Amino acid sequence: MKKLLEIKNLSAKVGEKKILNGLNLVINKGETHVIMGPNGAGKSTLANVVFSNPSYQKTAGKIMFDGKDITNAKTDEIARMGLFMSFQTPEEIDGVSVFNFVKTVKNKLDNKTNFFELKEELKKNTKGLKMPYEMVDRDLNVGFSGGEKKKNEILQMLEFKPKLAILDETDSGLDVDAIKIVSKGIEMFKNDDNAVLIITHSTKILQKLKVDKVHILVDGKIVFTGDGSLADEIEKNGYDRFKVGE
Repeated sequence: MKKLLEIKNLSAKVGEKKILNGLNLVINKGETHVIMGPNGAGKSTLANVVFSNPSYQKTAGKIMFDGKDITNAKTDEIARMGLFMSFQTPEEIDGVSVFNFVKTVKNKLDNKTNFFELKEELKKNTKGLKMPYEMVDRDLNVGFSGGEKKKNEILQMLEFKPKLAILDETDSGLDVDAIKIVSKGIEMFKNDDNAVLIITHSTKILQKLKVDKVHILVDGKIVFTGDGSLADEIEKNGYDRFKVGE
């Protein structure tokens, strides 16, 4: 298998607070990985550090993506290379329709498509996500419910076709039906040439997915890795056995 993302000994901080502490992770093409951990463990920090969010400072380590060193790359460069991130709280943008946002980003990614092709793609993908097609004419996330925002991000993932999608708490606040639809969207996206990294507190989003590895993140580092059954154990017993010194 070909490595898609390789993180080596990554440490990072916000201000003077150290959050990541020598983290290591490898994701190969075709795989679905999950990161779970207690609150404050550094899960969302990891996603933001990979994307070079300026609020976070890398203090050690290296990040390789598809054979290229992106440790010091800018966020827009990383996105153009094929990395996608969904946010816990997607931004609302007045005056920019979902359709025009998707079209603009696809052109920036050199994934160009004409008006009619894009319309047909969006019809197919909104149908798959059980979204009314008319949503693409609405301003991006403005007036959307929490579930609609999360589905809209999965729609963007399907349209942008990244090499790696990092989904940060995409299932947060969703009801059972919405989680099933988001899971279906992930299945629609997955193929042998891309990969998904899901950051979550819950196992509900994982029930319909084939998961290759589950990583437990505690105190800024991955302390244990297992298969999909590890998520079920966490759901039942929590993280006590993985905490340092216990």
